[in-house]
Amino acid sequence: MFKLFKKQGFSVSAVVDGQLIPITAVKDDVFSEKMLGDGYAIKPKNGKICAPVAGTITTVFPTKHAIGITTKDNLEILLHLGLDTVNLKGKPFKVMVKEGDVVKQGDQLAEMDLEMITAAGYDNTIIVVYTNMDLIKSVSEVAPGNVTHGKEVQTIKLNG
Repeated sequence: MFKLFKKQGFSVSAVVDGQLIPITAVKDDVFSEKMLGDGYAIKPKNGKICAPVAGTITTVFPTKHAIGITTKDNLEILLHLGLDTVNLKGKPFKVMVKEGDVVKQGDQLAEMDLEMITAAGYDNTIIVVYTNMDLIKSVSEVAPGNVTHGKEVQTIKLNG
């Protein structure tokens, strides 16, 4: 559920079943140093990718390795499916949404072939990034460990 906390924030859920890790543990400086924004990552157990929040699909990259969602509060969230997987030209991904679609938290957005990604020598870690940090007052720490998709993993408090 999309939980509101006194109009200042909301919960973000796990996008996939797997091992939850802090964004700072991602093996790519762009994410681990929060160059794009704060967030979390999951080493997936399966390829079923779900919406971490309710919102509108604002971007589906042509290579299908990244999907953008904008919430009703205009927070922009990027789901990045694997590291350097742009080089796979969309082959391991089946995206079920298109730009303009309205999704609920927990809706399936995509399917990714984890074996194809790792067989090609890429890391299949899924990163969830909040890209317009100027709207955010605080982001809670994640509790590393096993998670299932839909489970609340982080709380965001917005400015204002």
